Amino acid sequence: MKSSPLARKAAAFGASAAVLGAMIAGLAAAPAQASTQATAGKAGTAATTSTKARPKVSVSTPKASARDYEGACPVKVGITAKVNVKLDGKTDLAYRWLHGDGSKGKVKVLKLKGHGTKSVKIGQTLSFDEDVKGWEAVQVLSPRKVTSKKGYFSVSCQKEVVIENDDDTNVSVSAWADPSSYTGPCTPGDKINFVGRIKVSDPSWVKYRWVLDGRVVDYGKTRVRHSRTVSFGYSPRVSERGYAVLQVVGNDGRSSDRAYYKVTCEDPAPSVKVTATNLVTATNNDGCKVGAHATINSTGRARVEYVWSVNGTPVDKDVVFFGREGSRTVELSDRVLSGAATKGGKVTLSVSGPSNNDSITQSYAACVAPTPKITVSSITVGQRNNFCADKRGPGVDFKATISSSAPTTVKYYWVIDGKRENPDLERQVTGSVDVTWGIAGAQSAAETKGSVSLVVVSPDAASSTTTFSVACPKTGV
Repeated sequence: MKSSPLARKAAAFGASAAVLGAMIAGLAAAPAQASTQATAGKAGTAATTSTKARPKVSVSTPKASARDYEGACPVKVGITAKVNVKLDGKTDLAYRWLHGDGSKGKVKVLKLKGHGTKSVKIGQTLSFDEDVKGWEAVQVLSPRKVTSKKGYFSVSCQKEVVIENDDDTNVSVSAWADPSSYTGPCTPGDKINFVGRIKVSDPSWVKYRWVLDGRVVDYGKTRVRHSRTVSFGYSPRVSERGYAVLQVVGNDGRSSDRAYYKVTCEDPAPSVKVTATNLVTATNNDGCKVGAHATINSTGRARVEYVWSVNGTPVDKDVVFFGREGSRTVELSDRVLSGAATKGGKVTLSVSGPSNNDSITQSYAACVAPTPKITVSSITVGQRNNFCADKRGPGVDFKATISSSAPTTVKYYWVIDGKRENPDLERQVTGSVDVTWGIAGAQSAAETKGSVSLVVVSPDAASSTTTFSVACPKTGV
């Protein structure tokens, strides 16, 4: 009889006969799994197409709960990995496990939402009853396709040998409490950790148990090559003292010395809370700089560390002390901006107190180049007598200098006797530039007189005005 493709893959993987049988039996479920995979794939595709930009995804290398297991079988090996998804709204995370025998697991879909990077821990449990070496990997299908590196593991099944009546193996046991004394709030959670060390002269399986104040509270079995550390935690609810003993189970068992402990329950002191508020940023266009100030608040006596960050990069830090409840104003001195930061960004103040941390963020405006400062010199007047021969007043030429504090394009016009002479004229100014204008002499007049103005309208307002009076030279009789 020909073997199925799945059976051949399992054989190549090196799985036991029991595992091979289970995998072949699972073929009946394959159509349902394929349907589930197709449905999940469509869900992943829909989530992707509905999002303008697919979130960034990364996957850690899977890790086995026992990288190289040696011991009694059957055994269950847990495999875990972490998937990081950078979110900006909602998305579906579709993934499956890839097995070392070439097969693929069922597609699973998790719905994620929020903003920022979200870490999702995924896992699976594999059972083995014979020696095996293999690997596992994670393949993310949506919101973008990413496959992790292979996480390797091995299982070496050994016949159980437990010390109970073995006179040829020497066993020694020691134990201690860490810490041996605790003072503080007695809330749920381990307060005293009892640690024991078992040493043997020959590699063996050892059964042991912990005895706390005369009663058995924990037990287990472990393989010891030379020495092995075992432990258990204890969380008293009231003040007490006592001891723990580590015992090796057997007719010729060993016991450690007593590991004494003491617990004193005390109510916690009211915690001091610190906060950051009233953040104000300011963009200084003179040199493109950003500064800020904010308020640090404390509900009691505290030492508070604070850090200023610009666009996520720390730029300044300091410490402020509170003798009692109060507030302090702290400042970020002007920082020169460069590159993309000149187009706007965010300033963050992070504070760290004795009991908590806090932060506040505020955007700052993009830098705008300052408007160049424009100045206009006095207008000089020049006379042209060529019109005098036609019994007209002399022509007049006007000249002035426009200066700018920065290179720019200047728009200006001339005004004669209150009337605008021309539309806006333009000149490129780098430092200073001379501009001129002229008028012809008046008909049937021996002189030309009036007022003249030079008016700058952009990028800054400036002007200069003067009066003029010129006459044709007198001729001999």
